Amino acid sequence: MSWALMPAAGSGRRFGGEVPKQYLAAAGKPLIAHALGALLAHPAIDGAVVALAADDPHWPGWTSLHGKPVIACLGGLERADSVLAALRALPASVPEDALLLVHDAARPNLRADDIDKLIDAATACADGAILAAPVRDTLKRANAEIRIEATEPRERLWRALTPQGFRRDLLLRALQAARAAGVMVTDEAMAVERLGLHPALVEGREDNLKVTTPADLALVEFLLARQS
Repeated sequence: MSWALMPAAGSGRRFGGEVPKQYLAAAGKPLIAHALGALLAHPAIDGAVVALAADDPHWPGWTSLHGKPVIACLGGLERADSVLAALRALPASVPEDALLLVHDAARPNLRADDIDKLIDAATACADGAILAAPVRDTLKRANAEIRIEATEPRERLWRALTPQGFRRDLLLRALQAARAAGVMVTDEAMAVERLGLHPALVEGREDNLKVTTPADLALVEFLLARQS
């Protein structure tokens, strides 16, 4: 059994504007509709829990998509808080060893073949797995004056993407441990790493973009329009 978790309580402060970025339209639908639809269209995913901001006026009120259940719950101020809330809102019928895929609501261009690869890797690796992309650009470290201090080796560096896949019991333990330690993790893999574990890296598509700027929105609009 596999379920999707989607933290969607953020306000999109970096993007700007009155509408949270996950509800901005691209190719005729909100970003969250593309992201959630891609997950629930996959035959291996049985349902989804979406963590929302309090009194979210933009949530369409979905209770199912593609014939699968969609559960809404109250999220938190930070990503980890929302993922924890989504974990706790899972139905009791979802077993402790169920595979959970955590995906960004503003990452709409997710393809089925990447989900296939992630599920295979996260099933094979007890520490879980994440979609990621090798760093291909030359990286520069800046000093306090915003001048180049050094060139960083990139051979073993990857950019973390989503979904990220972990067993229910492991993800809950990792996020609870980070909260207890007062550590604000920026993705689920970071919480799992803190337990001394080593999730697998699965090379995903470079066009699995997270919308954080208006330029990103224009690019995903183009990518999604090409699929229709």
